[in-house]
Amino acid sequence: MSSNSSTERKHQAGAFDIRNIIGGLIGVYGVILTLMGIFGDPETDKTGGPNANLWAGLIMLLVGIGFLVWARLRPVLVPEHTDKDDLP
Repeated sequence: MSSNSSTERKHQAGAFDIRNIIGGLIGVYGVILTLMGIFGDPETDKTGGPNANLWAGLIMLLVGIGFLVWARLRPVLVPEHTDKDDLP
């Protein structure tokens, strides 16, 4: 018995969505770099003026938040089950 794809029950991938994992990891590294930029030695003589850790950390925080927002706004829908007839 084959079911129609529009009547199939689907759920969100949730925590297993790769965008959540990537966003979380980039966000954690962004927090670490931002804290190092604020509290650590800026070493501006090596970068020619700007605090590289601070700016890289802030950009990584924005990218990580972007991934998490993207995963929240456009979730991946996973079917409840697949029939053996549907497989190639």
